[in-house]
Amino acid sequence: MIVCNCAVVGDKQIADAAAAGATTLSQVCASTGAGRDCGACVFSVRRILCDTVEAEGPQDSFPTVAEVERAAS
Repeated sequence: MIVCNCAVVGDKQIADAAAAGATTLSQVCASTGAGRDCGACVFSVRRILCDTVEAEGPQDSFPTVAEVERAAS
C-alpha cells in the first residue's frame, strides 16, 4: 500500500528501511524519501516503523517500541 503519495513510498519500503537499521522517523524518511514534501504521511510512517520494531521483537539492531515512540515524536 502506498503510504507517501508525494514520493510514492509503500509500507514495504518503510518496513524494509526499518529492518535495514533505520530506527528513527527521520532515518526512515531520509532513506525512503517519505515525508519530505508535504509531511501528511509521517504519522503513518511512524506507525509502520513502530509496528515493524514490535513485530521483530527485541534485537540488538532494533530499539524498543518506547525508544521509537520517543524518537519519532
